[in-house]
Amino acid sequence: MSDRHLTVPVDAQNSQQKLVIPIVRQVTLADITSSLKLGIMDFVKTPVIGLTFGAFFFVGGVLVTLLSFWVHMSYISYPLACGFLLLGPFAAIGLYEVSRRLQAGETPRMSSVLTLMWEQRRGEIAWMAFVVIFIQFLWMFKVHLLLALFLGMQGYGTFLQFAQTIFETFDGLLFLIAGHLVGAFFAMLLFAVSVVSFPLLLDTELDFVTAMITSFKVVTGSPVIMVGWGLLITAILMVSMIPMFVGLLVTLPVLGHTTWHLYKRVVTFDEV
Repeated sequence: MSDRHLTVPVDAQNSQQKLVIPIVRQVTLADITSSLKLGIMDFVKTPVIGLTFGAFFFVGGVLVTLLSFWVHMSYISYPLACGFLLLGPFAAIGLYEVSRRLQAGETPRMSSVLTLMWEQRRGEIAWMAFVVIFIQFLWMFKVHLLLALFLGMQGYGTFLQFAQTIFETFDGLLFLIAGHLVGAFFAMLLFAVSVVSFPLLLDTELDFVTAMITSFKVVTGSPVIMVGWGLLITAILMVSMIPMFVGLLVTLPVLGHTTWHLYKRVVTFDEV
């Protein structure tokens, strides 16, 4: 068994595996600040790996934006870019592994990290990734649905024309408000089921449903702190996207490392 997994002891007399139960404890502000500090330290220790993963989001964000302009649908560039960021928890698996190895006193190598990510394609993490992609699909569907409901899916020659419609008409303002409210719901849903589920699956051999339930318990068990953390993440990502996604080169790796340390602080395991 790989050393990255949680070992499940076997009773020598009855040869039955003991059931491992994730235990969620209350999240405090100290947990958030300490995890963030450790996340920054991990990035400083492995800047090349962090910047490489950050570059994935930087390049991806630029490409999806350029694609929307290329197909003359520039008006969906903003929601499309936001939807692309929903893939963050899955793409951050490599960052979780880097933090795990640093915490274990090991030296992370990019090649071994990428190999581990490739090995997850048929495991529980792959199923969790499917959940993330499905939520992203619903995200884009709601954009088209709200466009049709409020603006009638009319064409726009330029992004400026679309912006004028949004900010200078009543229907446009309704679309803007409804889009952000519904988008916030999907973002919070994804945050709730994935905030610790990916690092948990990387660290253990539990199933993805248990991981999602555990993640949901982390959020609902400390709603004020966790919702505040989710809003802070959103604000950081929004600011990082302003200069053509350049800020994501640093902020996403740091947030990925931080997520690992937060998981290790708030989730423990019991055997029954």
